[in-house]
Amino acid sequence: MQLAETVTFGGSSLDRAAELRGDKYKLAALRAESTSRSIALWRGKPLCSGSDQEHVVRLPLDHKLFNETQVPPIFLGRESDGAIFAYDISAWEPAEIDTEMLAQFFDASLQHHPCLPQDHQFAELRGVMARLSPRDAELSATARAIFGWHKSHRFCAACGHESRMAMAGWQRNCPDCGTSHFPRTDPVVIMLITHGNKVLMGRSPGWPDGMYSLLAGFVEPGETLEAAVRREVLEEANISVGQVDYLASQPWAFPSSMMFGCRGAALNEDITIDPEEIDDAIWVSREDIMQAFAGAHPFLKPARPGSIAHFILRNWLADRLE
Repeated sequence: MQLAETVTFGGSSLDRAAELRGDKYKLAALRAESTSRSIALWRGKPLCSGSDQEHVVRLPLDHKLFNETQVPPIFLGRESDGAIFAYDISAWEPAEIDTEMLAQFFDASLQHHPCLPQDHQFAELRGVMARLSPRDAELSATARAIFGWHKSHRFCAACGHESRMAMAGWQRNCPDCGTSHFPRTDPVVIMLITHGNKVLMGRSPGWPDGMYSLLAGFVEPGETLEAAVRREVLEEANISVGQVDYLASQPWAFPSSMMFGCRGAALNEDITIDPEEIDDAIWVSREDIMQAFAGAHPFLKPARPGSIAHFILRNWLADRLE
């Protein structure tokens, strides 16, 4: 697919400078450089600015916001102006927190730190991802995924001892048994399954009313992407799939997936859902998808802008999947 790398979180060409991650002297020098900058995340939310939170804020590494951090920054790479890091300030407790909003399917609340300008706010990445530049999107997704991995993998899987951050945040080492651990990425297939002029859409329990998306599922060990597409669609909707083709990929840091977008041709039309897997599945016409994207469908909501489901469906409508 020629437009594959225009998907959100892709196409930024960030120089990750992996060769510097293990050089503590060069990293220390970079952290001392006046041109080096850091982005900041609070509980997975990047610090953004602008009237619509369309920019990810870059701060000097000695900014007082980072006085509250309890862990060192992770090294994200190099930009044209200098090195770029990421700090996690999740230990900060805002004066007011909308706990009800934080617990919802999508957290639309914004958090403002008192040491920052008023338009600098922490925003849910899924809410702003479609408005960010490719570089800001990649930096935010990378930092969110790495910080999430550190939080969920504190202890050594080999012996149970608490491990320690290493390699500028890209590794954890166990001081007890010596095992090294690396960030995980879980492969997921998400598929445009078509039958004539219709596409197969499904929804998971707990999703907002009217929210449907392309079917998706984790790739199992020893399984190809094509086999995963066929298995998942058969399991969830009892639809057999013939030809399968790869379209595009998207890193999805919610929490640690790599979405492999595929298309497949359905061999039958009668849907029988597995209620243990999904809440519902329906065939939706091209015209209905167009109406949903225009915000005019009576019940169907469009896939979230910035998601690979939205990207694939938009290009399917425009006949640009080749």
